[in-house]
Amino acid sequence: MPEPRFLVVRLGSLGDIVHTFPAVAALCESFPQAEIVWLTHPRWVELVASSGLASQIWSVDSRDLSDVRAVLAKIRGERWDAAIDYQGLWKSALLPFLGGARRRIGFSSSTVREFGVPILYTDCVECKTVHIADQNGELSLRAGASQGVAAMKLQVNAMECQKVHADLKALGIDHYVVLSPGGGWRSKCWPADRFGALCQKIREDLNLRCVINYGPGEADLAAAVKAASGNAEPVAYDGELGQLMALLQNAICIVGGDTGPLHIALALGVKGVAIFGPTNPARNGPYPPQPIVLRDPEAQTTHDRATGTAPSLLKISVEQVFAAVQQRLGDPA
Repeated sequence: MPEPRFLVVRLGSLGDIVHTFPAVAALCESFPQAEIVWLTHPRWVELVASSGLASQIWSVDSRDLSDVRAVLAKIRGERWDAAIDYQGLWKSALLPFLGGARRRIGFSSSTVREFGVPILYTDCVECKTVHIADQNGELSLRAGASQGVAAMKLQVNAMECQKVHADLKALGIDHYVVLSPGGGWRSKCWPADRFGALCQKIREDLNLRCVINYGPGEADLAAAVKAASGNAEPVAYDGELGQLMALLQNAICIVGGDTGPLHIALALGVKGVAIFGPTNPARNGPYPPQPIVLRDPEAQTTHDRATGTAPSLLKISVEQVFAAVQQRLGDPA
């Protein structure tokens, strides 16, 4: 009997892919000889490769019609025991459907964000768990895995590590805390001036420099953090994905909200302090759960992409976050 072949669909984004890794790791453990083809956006090929979970990685830009046609032809040309859509959007569900995969596993209507998507699946999974990583695991269980999630380890490119280390050493930085003030939409971001005040307190009280990680479209945010940090001399860093992973791997702690860099740092084993507002850490938080996740008890859960800071985040003080950083730095490795 031939070994099973799975088509895994998770196109993006950074944090969501990280939360998919444990479920795909469970497939790998349950079917050691299986071939797993992961379909993702070109931007995230390197991230998927760092997990070592995929036999092949196929890239597709869902906004490029010629790209979509090419990948559909590849899907049609292969045998699949199951296609698993861990994303649950029309753009992800349509690929195995139009590609002719006979068994298509995905979330039921109670879990997906876009109405009607489950009509494209042959197997709709009614999730019983809360965290998205565990929900992804329920899809793996439906595909036949013996467990929903499993441990995995990311590999960081050694040359990227050397480059980042050299860059920071030239600036006089060895041990450092990463601040990640961004996060998809601004309403779930702790204010820049508070990140700046935290940076100053870390420098004055702990004698540590901070590195401000920022992504595309966040240069103004990084500049605002730096401006609010007084004489703490933080460094703003916007390297490509490989350099970001190297930066995070060598940090002694990361402070950030519900954002990809936080999730990838935790997956790399870095100590972290997570600051949550409108998104629920029980569903979208660190996985496995971390010792410190700060959220106002009265915070209202919403995924509305507002431009102003959520009121619940304003209730989290610089002193609270600094105390959490101190606690994490004192925790055993």
